[in-house]
Amino acid sequence: MILPALIAVLCLGGFAAWFSEQRSPGTPRWVAIITLAIEALLIAGQFTQTKRIVILSTGMSPTWLADFYRSWVPRFGIGFHLAMDGVSLLLIALTVLLGFMAVSSSWTEIRNRQGFFFFNLLTCLAGTVGVFLAVDLFLFFFFWELMIIPMYFLISIWGHENRAYAAIKFVIFTQVSSLLLLLAIVVLALISHSHSGAYTFDYFKLLNTNIDPDVAIWLMLGFFIAFTVKLPSVPFHTWLPDAHTQAPTGGSIILAGVMLKTGAYGLLRFVIPLFPEAAHQFAPIAMTLGAVSVLYAAMMAYAQTDLKRLVAYSSISHMGFILLGIFSWNFLALQGAVITMLAHGISASALFMIAGTLQERLHTREMGHMGGLWSALPRLSASLALFFAVASLGLPGLGNFIGEFLVLLGDFKVNVLLTSVTALILILAPVYSLIIIQKAFHGPRQNQSPLSDFNRRELAALALLALATVWLGLGPQTALNVSAPALKQIMQDKVAMEQ
Repeated sequence: MILPALIAVLCLGGFAAWFSEQRSPGTPRWVAIITLAIEALLIAGQFTQTKRIVILSTGMSPTWLADFYRSWVPRFGIGFHLAMDGVSLLLIALTVLLGFMAVSSSWTEIRNRQGFFFFNLLTCLAGTVGVFLAVDLFLFFFFWELMIIPMYFLISIWGHENRAYAAIKFVIFTQVSSLLLLLAIVVLALISHSHSGAYTFDYFKLLNTNIDPDVAIWLMLGFFIAFTVKLPSVPFHTWLPDAHTQAPTGGSIILAGVMLKTGAYGLLRFVIPLFPEAAHQFAPIAMTLGAVSVLYAAMMAYAQTDLKRLVAYSSISHMGFILLGIFSWNFLALQGAVITMLAHGISASALFMIAGTLQERLHTREMGHMGGLWSALPRLSASLALFFAVASLGLPGLGNFIGEFLVLLGDFKVNVLLTSVTALILILAPVYSLIIIQKAFHGPRQNQSPLSDFNRRELAALALLALATVWLGLGPQTALNVSAPALKQIMQDKVAMEQ
C-alpha cells in the first residue's frame, strides 16, 4: 500500500493546504511542510526495505521493489497499476527533496492566495510521483496530464511580468505533444488487442508486442516527441526559457528539478523497452539531437543577460547529455544519465533558488543591474553561489561531473565523433557558469540599496542541496547500486533483440 500512499499523501496535503488558508494566511506553507515530511518518511521506509532486500538477496535487489494493482476499467483492460524499481525510487526521493526546496523558496515570495499556491504545488508533485510509478499506460497518461495543469496555474497566477504568455506557451507545447502520446498509446493497445483478443494498457503485457516495423517507428516517434518536448531537446525546447523566466521560484524548482526528468524517465521506461528495434534504428538521430542540444543550449546560455534565462538554457544543455546516454544503450552511459538526472535536479534547483533570492531583493533578473554583490551578500556569494556555479560546470568531486563523465565514457564506445563534439561542453560550461559569478557578484556595485544576506532558512535549504551534490560526487555508488538492476534489465532487452 506504500505506492498509492505516496500519491494520496500529496493530493490530500494539497487540499488541506488550500482549505487551511481560512484559519491563517501562513498556515498552508506549514501544511505543505508536514505533508512533505510524511512523504519523506514513506520514501525513507522504502529505501530501508530496499536495503534489506539487497542484503537478503546476496548483493543484488530484484528489478521491481514494490507493486500495487487494483482493477479500474476492466472492460478496456485499464488497471490502477503502480510499480517501483530503483530508478523510480531515486527520482521520487529527488521529488520529495526538491518539494521541500520549493516550499522554502516560496516562504516569503508568495504573499497572495497561499492556500491555492501550495495546493497546485503539491498536486503537481503528486502527478510527478504518479508518472514515476504508473505501469498502466492509461494511468501513466492520466498522471502525465495531472502535473501539467497545476504548473500552468503556478506560472500564470504567481509568475512575473509576461506570465500569461509563458503559461499558454507551456500548455500548447505540452498538450500538443501529449495528444501524440495518447494516440500512440491507443494504437499500441489496439495492436495488442488484435493479437491477443483482449484489451490491455498494462506495461508488462504490452512488452514484446508484435508490431509491424513501419508502424513501430511511428508509434515510437509519438512517445519520443512527447517525452523530448518535456525533456526538452532541440528543436522542441523553446517553451522552457520563457516558462522558467516567468515562473515563481518554487515553480522553477519543480519544473527544472522534477518535471524535466519525467521526459527522461519516459524515454528510459517506455520508448526503448516497448519499441527496441525502432529505437535502435532511431538512436543515431536521437544522439545527434542530444549533442546539438548540449552545444546549442550552452552557446545560448553564454549569450543571456537574464539570470534565470541563463540557467534555463544550461538545463537544456544538461538534458542533452541525458538524451545521449539513454540512446547509446551502453550500461555506463545509462548510469551516467540517471546520475545526471539527480545531479542536475539538485544544482539547477539551487541556482534557481539563488536567482529567485536575488530577484526578491534586487527586483531584477538582469545581471547587468547586479554587480558587486560579493561583499554585500558574503554568505550567498562566497559559500553558495560559487559552489553551485562550479557544480553546474562539472567540477570533479561533485555530482554533475560523475554523471557527465559516465555518459561520455559510455558514449565513446558507441559513437566516437559525437562524443568528441559533445565534450566541447567541458569548455563552454565553465564559461557560462562563471559569467554568473563575474557579472552578478564582481565588478562595481550597481544597486546601492541596503541588502539582507541569506537567513537561516535559506542557508539551511541550500546547504542541504550542497551536501546532496557532494554525496553524489564522492559516493555515487549508493545511487548506482539502487538503479543498476533496472538498467541491467534494459541492457538484457537489447541483447535479446540483437539475438
